[in-house]
Order: sequence, then C-alpha cells, then structure tokens
Amino acid sequence: MNILKFFTAGSVDDGKSTLIGRLLYDTDSILYDQLEALQQSNRKNDDGSIDLAILTDGLRAEREQGITIDVAYKYFQTDKRKFIIADTPGHIQYTRNMVTGASTANLAIILVDARNGVVEQTVRHSYLVSLLGINNIVVCLNKMDMVDYSEEVYNNITDKYKDLAQQLNLKEVTFIPVSALKGDNIVHSSKHMEWYKGESLLDFLENVEVDHGAKSPFARMPVQWVIRPQTDELHDYRGYAGRILSGSFRVNDKVTVLPSGYHSVVERIEIYDQTPEEAHAGMSVTIHLKDNIDISRGDMLVNSDHPAQHSQLIEADICWMDKRPLDETITYLIQHNSKVTKCKIKDIVFKVDINTLEKKEAYDFSLNEIGRVILKTADTLPFDIFEENKANGSAILIDSRTNLTVAALMFRAVAD
Repeated sequence: MNILKFFTAGSVDDGKSTLIGRLLYDTDSILYDQLEALQQSNRKNDDGSIDLAILTDGLRAEREQGITIDVAYKYFQTDKRKFIIADTPGHIQYTRNMVTGASTANLAIILVDARNGVVEQTVRHSYLVSLLGINNIVVCLNKMDMVDYSEEVYNNITDKYKDLAQQLNLKEVTFIPVSALKGDNIVHSSKHMEWYKGESLLDFLENVEVDHGAKSPFARMPVQWVIRPQTDELHDYRGYAGRILSGSFRVNDKVTVLPSGYHSVVERIEIYDQTPEEAHAGMSVTIHLKDNIDISRGDMLVNSDHPAQHSQLIEADICWMDKRPLDETITYLIQHNSKVTKCKIKDIVFKVDINTLEKKEAYDFSLNEIGRVILKTADTLPFDIFEENKANGSAILIDSRTNLTVAALMFRAVAD
C-alpha cells in the first residue's frame, strides 16, 4: 500500500482545517477520545454542528483565533492508500511554515472560497507550488453551499485559475467543487451538484498517480560514512555507506566520485547481511568499489554516464526563513545532503513579489521573501537542477553564528 503525502493551502478562513477534519471524520479516522473531546468542545459552527477544524488546530492561539499558524500533520488510511496530510498556514507571515510543510509533498490541495474566487493569496500559494516543483494540484472550490451550489460560479473561477496555471506552468490541475462544512464532495459525492460529473476529493486522492520523488534515473548517493574497521578480520574492508537519493546502482556499474572526478566500478553492494546485485532509491546501503580512492563524507557517487553538475558558483531560488534579513557580508553554511561547507551570497539576482509575480531588483531578503541568488561556496558541490532531481537539487542555508536554518534553496543552474 503506497503513501500519498499532500498539503493544503489557501487564504485565511478558506476552510483548510475544516476540510481535513471532514476527511478524517467521514472516513472514521478519529480516535474515540478525540471524538469525545470534539463533541464536548464549546466551539461550534453557526448551525450548531461540531467545528471539525479543532482536529488540526493544535496550538492554543489557533483555537482562539480560528486560524492555522503552524504546520499540523495528520495521518489516516483507506483500503486503497495511506495518507500523510500537512495542514499549512495561509497567511503571508507564515510563508516559511507553508514551504516547510510542502517540501516533502507529492500533491497540493489549494482551497478557493467560492464567494471570493481567485485572490492574491491564491496566486501566492500557486506560485509556491510551482517553485517547489509539485506537479499534481487539486483546486477545491470550497463553501459552494454559500453560493447555492452554482455551476456558473464554479465555471467562472475555474476559467480564471486555468489562466493562472498556464502562467505558472502548472500542468496537472484538477477542480473539485466542495463544501467542507456540509461534507459535499469530500468523502461522499454531493447530491446538490448533479452538474458536477467528477470524483469526490477522497476518490481522487485514492486513485491519482503522483510522482513519489526520487524518480530521476540518475544514480546519486552522498557518502555519509566511510567504513574502515581496520581489524585483523576485516583488514582490507573499505565501504562507503549512505542512502541512495535517486536512480539505482548495480554491481559492475561504472561510477564517478564527485567532486574529485575519480572513476571506479561497483564491486559489491551490502544491505545488512545481504549482498544484492542492485540497490534502488531510498535504500541505505554500503557500496564497495574495485579501486581504493580517496573518498570522504560529503562526496557523492554518481553514474559515470550521467554525472551531476559540480561547481562553487550556483544560481538558486531562495525562501528566506529568518527574522534577521540576509546579509551579504556574512559567511553562511550550506548543507547539501551530507556535505556542509561555508558559502557567501555573491549576488542577488531578483526578488519576487509573490502576490503579483513581478520580479524586482533587490539588495536583501527579509522573513518569508522569495527570489533568486548566486552562491559562492568554499567547496565544490555536486548537484542537479531542482526540476530534474529534487532529491539532489535542494539545500538549506544555516547561520554560522546561531546554527539555525535561515533559508531553503532550490538549485537552478551553474552560475556564470
């Protein structure tokens, strides 16, 4: 049974938490004690029904204000699939929280209030989905009960969003009219929208084919640990341990070590006490090479036929996550897989106004701002372009003074 990871996004009060609560409630995925607490809660909807948003509003401030502030993760399963849901905040001041919750998702659910249609925050969330390379998007037109389940309203909003999707190069977009409050088209098909011939949200989520990541055919394995026991029993043992990011390695494959560029051949693959002929993405393995090569933690084994790019100058999209603004005079740390090295921001290419998508000249980045920069790293990094291989095309930026993550990076090109 495979796992679908998805996240919800939308403007404040579009009904993200209610939609997730409805999914959990109508699929009987709520534990008895949760259900009892839900029924005893003094937070009710206007019609007296249970406020299902309580299921994901875990912070006290969220319950008091009725908004989502931090990312809330929920888990449930049906007979067809397991699901991991990230309920992400919609307000612009929590953009970094949304990026964090969306970073591992296979699919995005963008909620649009049927009364308001496509608004600035819809544009912003859709841009972030495009930036993060999430190919499958469900646009849920929520609160259809408040527009009398109008087909005309549905058609007007979908037409406008299709223009936005084309502008952002969003390919797999599905539209579903729903009422999270009433349960229309969430788990069960709605009796109020006979004009809609598509699936309910749950039916769609159970059957959609998505990119589960690590689909790149290019074999990539960052070395996390060089195993050299140097005992009498294992005097000549030299293995390179790590988790395969993408592609696969087979015995007798030609490999290249980056950034050094040395070549060798896979002699043996070990997984616990087994020695398989092949290992795939997601597996933690120890690889033995036929040649004794100087390899250290942070180096990368790749296909010799499809080597990764490697450079000290990298152009990358950046989402700034720190309250202190970016400072070009400071030396930061960049962590790319198991490699940590010093770096500086050599140049700011542009900043994006993610409400209008306009690219602007910039001299710094503040909390939640997004744009593009050129990095100069102390050591050469072997990387792929983010669109081609997410697993090897992203990194985090760390403030060396505090050891806190300050930005997320998505590599776009080797800089000139």
